[in-house]
Amino acid sequence: MDVGQVTPEGSGDDKGVQPFVVLGVSAGIAAYKAVEVCRRLVDAGVHVAPVLTERATRFVGRATFDALGSEPTQMSVWDEASPIPHTRLGQLADLIVVAPATADLLARYAAGIADDLLTTTLVATAAPVLVCPAMHTEMWEHPSVRDNLDTLRSRGVFVVPPEDGRLAGGDVGSGRMAEPSNIVAAVLAMLEARSASTANTASTAGTAGDLTGVRVLVSAGGTREAIDPVRFITNRSSGKQGHAVAAAAVRRGAQVVLVTTSSQPRPPGAEVVDVETAEEMEQVMLARAQDADVVVMAAAVADFRPKVVVDTKLHKADGIPDLVLEATNDILAELGRRRRPGQVLVGFAAETDDVSERARAKLVAKGVDLMVANDVSAPQVGFDHDTNAVTIFGADGTVTSVPLAAKSLVADAVLDRVCPLIGGSGA
Repeated sequence: MDVGQVTPEGSGDDKGVQPFVVLGVSAGIAAYKAVEVCRRLVDAGVHVAPVLTERATRFVGRATFDALGSEPTQMSVWDEASPIPHTRLGQLADLIVVAPATADLLARYAAGIADDLLTTTLVATAAPVLVCPAMHTEMWEHPSVRDNLDTLRSRGVFVVPPEDGRLAGGDVGSGRMAEPSNIVAAVLAMLEARSASTANTASTAGTAGDLTGVRVLVSAGGTREAIDPVRFITNRSSGKQGHAVAAAAVRRGAQVVLVTTSSQPRPPGAEVVDVETAEEMEQVMLARAQDADVVVMAAAVADFRPKVVVDTKLHKADGIPDLVLEATNDILAELGRRRRPGQVLVGFAAETDDVSERARAKLVAKGVDLMVANDVSAPQVGFDHDTNAVTIFGADGTVTSVPLAAKSLVADAVLDRVCPLIGGSGA
């Protein structure tokens, strides 16, 4: 089914150009965040069909989603205009998102219980499903919740894991639903990947299974270098491109380890190692690279860090501190020196001027096979955007330009260049 198949009226016979997303909202306090998810998706050009459970209206109003969604909110199998609303929604959907997904909703979905419009739609669809769990820490850590999520993952359901933070009642801990921006980024990436795969026209769509058995190590995000317990030096990297590379590698059959500083959604199927500083990333990357067939250094590692980290918070009343910086180690260059025969090494170069010249120089200096360069001063390119535009320079002299596209498609373009190099002699 092609992405984008409905008019706002939702007739199954009418074809439009918008991707169709069913936004399911279950009964949790995080339902208020679903309002922002709905608004952002509509602003991104997505046709959003809200489906609320009856108990969800204890937390949010139906009228809110009526006003923000692309069509009226639906809540019941029996009371809607369509005689079989769950079938209509399940067939039209390019993606179903459940945010929040409560422990109760996850349990019913895992068990195949279809006792309201939302669960009936989930059971009646062949479209991809993305769930965004939200609950108190004790519930999130309960074995039954984890078992239900494992069951759903085994069936191909995607999960945007909850985050740590403030919970209902003033508690703090894990189980807080992911921020709307992270959920929307995951939705748009999945829609882009589905569109490319279904249309089968984009050369960057990748080939399913062409990385089967290949061990891929990816870094992502900007490192944080502490000044004192409160402040740190970092950069604007969101980690979205690195996470997109990891997700694309998983889709193509690779065994993926993602080393990240970012809170972006974790790619289902990847092993994720969280780090914070350049030193921590260096230790993990050098250790894990020993077993990797492909290493993609997409992280934006800080070039400098404070030479001395103060143990207590610096106060303005004490005057401006003398901040002495020292250089961090060049992880990519060290990976180049240590690489084993046949290992493919990919670097990223985020530049604002003389992009091609700087990227070519880094390609040689760091001993990599591919250098992926982008001009982060250009609109909608690079840091914290859902889109990117890159030029991929090869050690063999090849140059591949990827125009502005979703980062998921850029990720596949990079992996398309990687695949022919696997098992070769290297740079």
